[in-house]
Order: sequence, then C-alpha cells, then structure tokens
Amino acid sequence: MKPWQLDHIIDDGLLGNRQQVGIDDLRVLREQFVDFMLGYKFAIDEVTTKINILREDFNNAHEYNPIEHVGSRLKSPESVLEKVRRKNYAMNLAAIRENVLDIAGVRVVCSFISDIGTIRDMLAGQEDITVLEERDYISNRKPNGYRSLHLIVSIPVFRSDRTQPIPVEIQIRTIAMDFWASLEHKIYYKYQGEVPPNLRSDLAQAAEVATQLDEKMEALHRQVDRSARPKKSAADSLDLSMLYNSLIADQPVRLRPGDLPI
Repeated sequence: MKPWQLDHIIDDGLLGNRQQVGIDDLRVLREQFVDFMLGYKFAIDEVTTKINILREDFNNAHEYNPIEHVGSRLKSPESVLEKVRRKNYAMNLAAIRENVLDIAGVRVVCSFISDIGTIRDMLAGQEDITVLEERDYISNRKPNGYRSLHLIVSIPVFRSDRTQPIPVEIQIRTIAMDFWASLEHKIYYKYQGEVPPNLRSDLAQAAEVATQLDEKMEALHRQVDRSARPKKSAADSLDLSMLYNSLIADQPVRLRPGDLPI
C-alpha cells in the first residue's frame, strides 16, 4: 500500500471540527486505517484464490474453461474517504464498513454470456461466500450501454487475532463487455465526465454492436454439441496399480534401515 496523506481529510472532519492534530495522532490514525484497508486486500486475495482454483480445475477436468482472465483492484484510501465525504456518511471506520461496499473489487472476464451464470453459481455456492446483493446490468443494462453482472459478497478473512467478514464486489462480464467498459472509462476520464454528445452517441452504438457480438458468439457456442461428447467417468474406484508400476519401473523403491514393507 502506497504512502498517503491524511492532513487535508483530518482538517475537514475525521477528528471533527478541525481539531489540532499532533504527529502522534496522525501516526495512530494512519496505522488504524492501513490495518482497516489491509482486511480488504486480504479479502481480494481470498476471492481471487477461489477463482484461480476454479480456473485450474476447469483446465484439468474439462475441455472448456469459461474463465478467460481475472483482475482486481483496491480503492485508494483517498478514494474511500472522498466517497464517504461525497455521500455524507459519518467519517469513521464503522460507517465506512457499513456503507462503502466496493472498496475491494474483483473482475472475472469470460467468453460467453452463458458463462456468466455458471461462474456466478459456482462462487455463490461456496460455503464461506454469502451473496449480499446482486445487480444484473446485462438483462437491465445502464442507459449509457454498460453491461455486467455485479455481486456484493461477504467472505471471512482470518487475521492473526480475529476473523472479519469483508465485502467484495465481483464483476462478471464477457470480453466484449469488458472491452466496451474499458473504452468508456478512458473516455469519461479524459473528458472528466463531460463527454461530447457525438462521443456519447458513438459509445451507445458501440455498446449495441458489443451486445450483438455477444449474442452471435453465444449462438455459435450453442451449436457446438458439447453434451454429445463422452463424459469422464468417476475416478474414485480406479485401480491405480498400473500407474504405480509404471512410476517405479525405472526407479525401484529403496527401503531405509528400520522401514517395514507394507
């Protein structure tokens, strides 16, 4: 986590009414906030680990992997506190914990629209993940054309001295959705939100093209009859004797003194 300054925020109300704050007070505040933010960083680690396990499991056990890539972001302390001030929440950790649910973010990008539901169900079905909120911007896309599935989930984070439930925002979208959203973000950042009408119109048209592309790719995907392919049988009852013999063929087992043969 990068160093940051609390001075301007403290003057505006973190300690209330522009109190005189000493160096020690600043240090304590900074340490407490860094510890607070660390919990969200650990929550990102927990969620991305789960997704990467699913991704590797698909690579090993299935012919097709719906997870193209995974990204994450942790809001900066300045961004968190600026949002608290903009939303007029109380300037304390309890209020932030209760009201700011997008501090930790994970994005999962997949190939097809149907993959989004698959990934959503796999994550929501894990015992230690609780879905707090779900916003479907695919069936009900935003007026500007934005499409994605947003989940706010809670996941336990095990610290050295406590266990904390931490909220994480998970965005699940297709490659086309992600490409459009990335371009839209760059344009709005460049124009600081004041995007010229012609560019807004072009973005809306691009969103429609991206939607049509997703629908066409989904139709092509459905034409592939994956269900007709033979499924792998259960492996629990396989006799591993042949595997064992092949492994030791070139490297005989040597017993150490005192070892007993099984």
